[in-house]
Amino acid sequence: MITEKDIYGFHDLVGKISKEIAKDMVGQTDVIEGVLIAMISGGNILLEGVPGLGKTRLVRTIGRVFDLPFSRIQFTPDLMPADVVGTNIVVKDEMGNSVFKFQPGPIFSNIVLADEINRATPKTQSALLEAMQEHTVTVGGVSRKLDEPFFVLATQNPIEQEGTYPLPEAQMDRFMFKLLVKFPSPDELTNIVRMTQKKNDETADKVATGEDILKLREVARGVPVADPVMDYAMRLITRTHPDLDEGAPSSKKYLRFGASPRGAQALISGAKVRALMNGRYNVSFEDIEVLSYSVLRHRIALNFEAMTEGLTSDMVIERIISETGRGV
Repeated sequence: MITEKDIYGFHDLVGKISKEIAKDMVGQTDVIEGVLIAMISGGNILLEGVPGLGKTRLVRTIGRVFDLPFSRIQFTPDLMPADVVGTNIVVKDEMGNSVFKFQPGPIFSNIVLADEINRATPKTQSALLEAMQEHTVTVGGVSRKLDEPFFVLATQNPIEQEGTYPLPEAQMDRFMFKLLVKFPSPDELTNIVRMTQKKNDETADKVATGEDILKLREVARGVPVADPVMDYAMRLITRTHPDLDEGAPSSKKYLRFGASPRGAQALISGAKVRALMNGRYNVSFEDIEVLSYSVLRHRIALNFEAMTEGLTSDMVIERIISETGRGV
């Protein structure tokens, strides 16, 4: 049972974490909030934005704030799966005999930055699938458990850019959120330049540990969800499916397929964390609606008609929300 002390402790710690991250990051408050929600929920994040917007800096800062091991994998067309998960190498034992020894790859870390993931081939992209879902890595028929908390933050360039390979639907679905990193405002851009001219190194300090994340996760799981709110969230997911009778008019007109059950799980898990971050002990309709964009934008597929009308995923999601109604 969640207590008032748990709520205050959760809100206070997350506030300290956000304050430390803000020392090294200017703006992008929605992105930072989304990343923290996903980390506490145990999900993975896909960040989309053009190069140079501070995506790598954000992950490095988070690693420092939580004092967790951090590894960065630069995805390129010639990157192989073994470069990500590791491989068995031949070494000499004490007797001088040749034996196989597993050499772990960079995936064996608490925070993994998969930088420009859509520049690698689909074969290499799929090397992350098992780690993201089961938190294990299988090489040579042997499964190895990854340390907790484990969190993958992948960045990708807009798909229109040269030299990109679209992520398959199965892998997209394993990301809890897809967050859009937008270009900073003129004022934010000025502050970024001033900050980087004054100092080269990040100044964020450690304020939490990996154990703290796991404790916050347990607290969040105890947040209640009222039946009307749960029903609204499930109807929202169902109405993204154009092939169902319950599908929203906009889904039937503009979508090829809708969100998976994993999307429903992500929506509820994230809403619980967001409620606590805002000092509430129950999930609201607003939590569901705000997080719907991050949860659904990579789980729905626009059809040709939507593209010809210049619609984005967020525009269709907004229409689905308005057509669904809270039912209260």
